[in-house]
Amino acid sequence: MKFSNKKLIMSILPKGTGREVLQGLRKDHQIKTGNINMARGAGMYNPLDKRGVGEQTEKEMLTVVVSAEQADDVFAYIYDAAKIDEPHHGIIFQSDLMRSSEYTLPDDIAEETE
Repeated sequence: MKFSNKKLIMSILPKGTGREVLQGLRKDHQIKTGNINMARGAGMYNPLDKRGVGEQTEKEMLTVVVSAEQADDVFAYIYDAAKIDEPHHGIIFQSDLMRSSEYTLPDDIAEETE
């Protein structure tokens, strides 16, 4: 199996973390493509039978496709910016991609403000 020269970096982060990390990637690494999707999840240190279904917390799934050459730097950036080394701050992993297609936004689109 031949893989492309791209890597998928995916992180699952606490709600409210992804946008700031994505803005930092744009500023510090010139990465203009990335996705943030909302999800629900529960930590492994609270048994399900004591929590109940209603106590799951919202998470953000940040995904970025980068070249293999950039992958280690971008991975380290996300790891540090999202404080993944601290308890309850998420998880990050990367994998090879078989195929990917590049997409970009036009240059004249204004940056979002809060």
